[in-house]
Amino acid sequence: MATEPLLAIRDLRVSFATRSGLVEAVAGIDVDVEEGRVLGVVGESGSGKSVSMMGVLGLLPRSAVVTGSARLRGQELLGIAPRALQAIRGARIGMIFQDPLTALNPVLRVGQQIVEAVRIHDRSISRKAALARAIDLLDLVSIPQPRERVQQYPHEFSGGMRQRAMIAMAVANEPELLIADEPTTALDVTVQAQILEVLEELRTRLGIGLILITHDLGVVAGTADTVAVMYAGRIVERGEVDAIFDHPHHPYTRGLLAALPKLDADDAPLVGIEGRPPSLREPPSGCAFHPRCGLAEARCRVERPALRHVGSTSCACHLAEAADRRRDVPAGHAMDAGK
Repeated sequence: MATEPLLAIRDLRVSFATRSGLVEAVAGIDVDVEEGRVLGVVGESGSGKSVSMMGVLGLLPRSAVVTGSARLRGQELLGIAPRALQAIRGARIGMIFQDPLTALNPVLRVGQQIVEAVRIHDRSISRKAALARAIDLLDLVSIPQPRERVQQYPHEFSGGMRQRAMIAMAVANEPELLIADEPTTALDVTVQAQILEVLEELRTRLGIGLILITHDLGVVAGTADTVAVMYAGRIVERGEVDAIFDHPHHPYTRGLLAALPKLDADDAPLVGIEGRPPSLREPPSGCAFHPRCGLAEARCRVERPALRHVGSTSCACHLAEAADRRRDVPAGHAMDAGK
């Protein structure tokens, strides 16, 4: 008998009420997160990566309409009472926000904020015990001199240390699932590697599931077990990380990988994806990627492709098999897209 995933998301949709009507930011995604494994969610800005996870956690503004299903070990999260969701958020699901400088309260000491994160879910813990826990957590994420640092304010921490403090706060209650939203943004490569090492150590030690939201395919390649590639609010390709990187099927995935610098090709120019992501106010008909795709045909402009098994991944592309045969065509360069 198959075990249920740690987190099972089905037909998740997120829309925002605007003056011109509802704008659909996430258009029906399905994804699973297994216990002890890492799901990488990648795509350009505006693809719906962060919005989808914020919708699951109930952290979107009131103008957002969230539908579908998100089950944590079988317990539905969407539509439950706010107080019940608040008890889960921070205790069973931890969140590392994109910008720790704005996520942390600038007028409270770092230790105070971790103490609050601990005691809000367990009032039986004294402040003294919670402070000792905060010191242990800062030590767990490799912040030097944790007894002194726990008394400092966020502005006294470096960018990398603030990110570590956010991680400490997110795992304060030993959650089952950790969502990391661009945890290495604006950090130099050395600090990025240290942050990823901390996340990997925590995943191994605590056995938690991890959702890693990022633009950085290099981070995904070295960290994730499975990958979901998002474009215009939909998952366009999904599979095991080795399958995605070794043999991508969707032209968008191929375009993202082609844009990565190659260490063994110093003189090779970077290949960008032409055009820009579509406006969600006026999304293109058919496949949302067709205006930027070098393989687009008439069918792509009128018929939206469903996610289906293609080789070793699931891919939402009418021409995935043709793309495999025509790997000499730059997938991210529009060819005859206007015809």
